Amino acid sequence: MEEDPEKRGSNKSNKGLLQTDELYQYILETSVYPREAEPLKELRDATAYHPRRLMGTAPDAGLLISLLLKLVDAKKTIEIGVFTGYSLLLTALSIPADGKVIAIDIDREAYEIGLPIIQRAGVEHKINFVEAPALLVLNKLLEEEESDKEDSFDYAYVDADKDNYKNYHEKLMKLVRVGGIIIYDNTLWGGTVALPESVIPEHRKYLREHIIEFNKLLSSDPRIQISQIPVGDGATICRRLY
Repeated sequence: MEEDPEKRGSNKSNKGLLQTDELYQYILETSVYPREAEPLKELRDATAYHPRRLMGTAPDAGLLISLLLKLVDAKKTIEIGVFTGYSLLLTALSIPADGKVIAIDIDREAYEIGLPIIQRAGVEHKINFVEAPALLVLNKLLEEEESDKEDSFDYAYVDADKDNYKNYHEKLMKLVRVGGIIIYDNTLWGGTVALPESVIPEHRKYLREHIIEFNKLLSSDPRIQISQIPVGDGATICRRLY
């Protein structure tokens, strides 16, 4: 007999929105961990006991990011929100030797946890870490872009303050080239976007509202092709069309 969809949907997983913990673990052990680079494993382990460890990029999402970077031949990239640097290291490992990542975060402390691993991996030279509010940095980049129209970005990854996602989007749509990729993390917000507001914990309500509005914005934006996927805490992949 087929399982009741309502009961099936009530199952929780440790990381992501899959039906069961066992299914998610199967994906990790079968497809993700065998292909995860050793420096990434080391960084994931270094983050495991951090009080904000859930902010780290899920390793299955990391595998997808690496694939997308290769598909668009990314060389010049932006990362907004770094934390300990899992997705940053992943990007640095995936782009060419002369590729660059502008990594933006208001707090360098967490980045310092991953920095020794990044250095040992031999990719620190690809990274320009900027400790500053992202909107200020993006505005500066836009000023620089005006003087060199051909020097555009291939890829951007955003995992930062959710109430600024819409502002980041408008800036990135001017910085990322046509055909380039922008990924926004946490766009399913623990699954709460599909739940009635009455059952949402108070501490999740404010950003949930911003995520819901942002999802609507992306869905109605004709400048992009999108795919929202239940990997990690939900991610939306955008390809700039014009």
